[in-house]
Amino acid sequence: MAVAAAAERRDRFGLGWRPELAAGILANLDRIDLVEIIAEDHFHASRRGLRALQTLAAQVPVVLHGTSLGLASTVMVEARRLDRMARLVAATGGAGWSEHLAFVRGGGVEIGHLAAPPRSAASVEGACRNLDRARQVVGTAPQVENVATLVMPPASRLGEAEWTGQIVAAAGVELLLDLHNLYANAVNFGDDPMALLRRFPLARVGAVHLSGGRWIEGPSGARRLLDDHLHDPPSVVFDLLRELGRLAPQPLAVIIERDGRYPPIARLLEQLDLARAALAAGRQDRG
Repeated sequence: MAVAAAAERRDRFGLGWRPELAAGILANLDRIDLVEIIAEDHFHASRRGLRALQTLAAQVPVVLHGTSLGLASTVMVEARRLDRMARLVAATGGAGWSEHLAFVRGGGVEIGHLAAPPRSAASVEGACRNLDRARQVVGTAPQVENVATLVMPPASRLGEAEWTGQIVAAAGVELLLDLHNLYANAVNFGDDPMALLRRFPLARVGAVHLSGGRWIEGPSGARRLLDDHLHDPPSVVFDLLRELGRLAPQPLAVIIERDGRYPPIARLLEQLDLARAALAAGRQDRG
């Protein structure tokens, strides 16, 4: 118990668990502090599948990441999805879980995408109700993640950082700050990434995602940055992580996400080292 408590008081760095990366991750656990598993990949796991997760969790801390709950919605999150999440949290030792501040369904229709909801008082209230429900069913509240969007959510009355801050404060949850999502939203809508970072509730950040994307053609030939998890994190993401380290003294769990076009494990480990260096530099900048 003392060892686990000590681990929570330091910055930790890890990778998203994917079958294509499994061998490389297991061969390099001396350089990886934790792994993040997509929860929906295991919602229907058999007993044997759950035992495999338990075996992994015995070797390295496992955190779960949800993609389908649709927490930031005026629609109540489905109980069966929360039940499945609770089952996985119990199986993996309860190291933690997270979900996006997004909606994914409405009127019985699945949109197949993590969409940014209207940033309004109504969606703040809906998210808080869903987070309270999630806490009751799962036993712990999730960290909540900011999402990237190519379209400014219609009918919004609040800025992204203010909207997010109201949710995490009212619901009493931590923020999983995706720095590439933040960067994409900033450049897509004419904001300065560093300025946007500073408007987020940085005292409530508990974890960080790093990923990459690509430029695509938008309306009238304007470029948009698409967060696709298929590319390396750009250097500006590490600059944002350094600034976060300067502004947020609390321990952070930093995860590099990759969902395809997998590079050699050595390159992902190099990116983890870049993340360690960036966060450490930010800690030093703080003085």
